Amino acid sequence: MRLILMTGKGGVGKTSVAAATGLRCAELGYKTLVLSTDPAHSLADSFDMELGHEPCPVRPNLWGAELDALMELEGNWGAVKRYITQVLQARGLDAVQAEELAILPGMDEIFGLVRMKRHYDENVFDVLIIDSAPTGTALRLLSLPEVSGWYMRRFYKPLQKVSVALRPLVEPFFKPIAGFSLPDREVMEAPFEFYQQIEALEKILTDNTVTSVRLVTNPEKMVIKESLRAHAYLSLYNVATDLVVANRIIPDQVTDPFFQRWKENQQQYRQEIHDNFSPLPVKEVPLYSEEMCGLDALERLKETLYGEEDPTQVYYKEITIRIVQDKNQYTLELYLPGVAKDDIQLHKTGDELNIRIGNHRRNLVLPQALAALQPSGAKMEDDYLKIRFADATRV
Repeated sequence: MRLILMTGKGGVGKTSVAAATGLRCAELGYKTLVLSTDPAHSLADSFDMELGHEPCPVRPNLWGAELDALMELEGNWGAVKRYITQVLQARGLDAVQAEELAILPGMDEIFGLVRMKRHYDENVFDVLIIDSAPTGTALRLLSLPEVSGWYMRRFYKPLQKVSVALRPLVEPFFKPIAGFSLPDREVMEAPFEFYQQIEALEKILTDNTVTSVRLVTNPEKMVIKESLRAHAYLSLYNVATDLVVANRIIPDQVTDPFFQRWKENQQQYRQEIHDNFSPLPVKEVPLYSEEMCGLDALERLKETLYGEEDPTQVYYKEITIRIVQDKNQYTLELYLPGVAKDDIQLHKTGDELNIRIGNHRRNLVLPQALAALQPSGAKMEDDYLKIRFADATRV
């Protein structure tokens, strides 16, 4: 299966690009699913038809779906939801409030990952196109495998073992006082089962022959800056970007003086997009005179984007992480385009290297060759953060 994730700042047109990409893939004979994981769904509006949680046929070889967090919660997290509801009701909340609060913050992102993994395992479709949430939420989604792994290794598994062992002893005294039972084995195992699925999906997301991210941007200063940050953070999580789509460019045939200054600014920003994202390929899409709503409009967008091309191709093979050995010395190289060295914080604990850029953090589990060594220096060179490792006795 080929996975293509469309992301970008809210309102840049990524849903339209995802839908048009799905049309072209289906036209080429690929069984294609366009799945929206954005809580504020607009995929149904783009196709101009009703969509649900499960795949709905749009045209031959093409299906669409919008993730329903409540339905995904009931199907995959039912035991935990019921337990949380029971606890909240015991603390005085009514049934409706307890049901609502049982949906913990961030569950949309988790269920988006689990849904992707399920479609990958079922292998019903040839192409899965994800119309993801705006960049901030999408990046949190991509960081979940790293973050959840850190918590599972340090806290959850030890807590789970203690809870299972103590429950038979403590339960007779606990329930009469608290008004609810301690979590049973089913409840305790559910988060770990989720983690196992997410951990397995990480290998798929970081395989640039299977998964590509496509950044949709507009020729505007704020949008370009967010897109550049997103590109760097995606690389931090070892997820490759293979294409940039510059959307809503005012066509040359628009000659109204009202748009002249806007067109001049766009010309400057268009050049910045090509320069700043190089060597990534950039596709430019004009600002159309009508809404990109309905299959006829999406057909025009599809032709502009791809023409006779196959959207499932990997447009650029981006290498986000590599290890270089020179005799007995190693250098870990991370592709972090546009990030200054002073913005990066590094800290090694055991076999993990903690990398922090702004509010994004990655706990990179080091290979055995590096785990026993200590970082001895770092520098930015050609958009790569190059971290040298040496024997601790020589540092």
